[in-house]
Amino acid sequence: MTVPASVALSAYTNAVKQATDLGGANDVAATAGSGQGGFGDMLKGVVENMAASGINAEQQTASAVAGTADVVDVVTAVSEAEATLQTVVAIRDNVITAYQEIMKMPI
Repeated sequence: MTVPASVALSAYTNAVKQATDLGGANDVAATAGSGQGGFGDMLKGVVENMAASGINAEQQTASAVAGTADVVDVVTAVSEAEATLQTVVAIRDNVITAYQEIMKMPI
């Protein structure tokens, strides 16, 4: 089954919006400025980086369709977005594995 591009784009846009709504830039900046950092802050940074990479890839692709961007720039941006997404998936998998191990521990 093939997903229409408009549906995929809409789902991606909603995911990016939800990811950026999780923590505003002011919250992250305030935490970074106070010298405190934790796993949650690191995850917020990764999600924001993923969203920024995806948006950059979309902009490069749109520019290529319009004929104003170089194909090399498009491929680089898409590859960067893909690598960032793979990193997020790997982190998610490790968090789930750690949670499952914690749940197996006797109380």
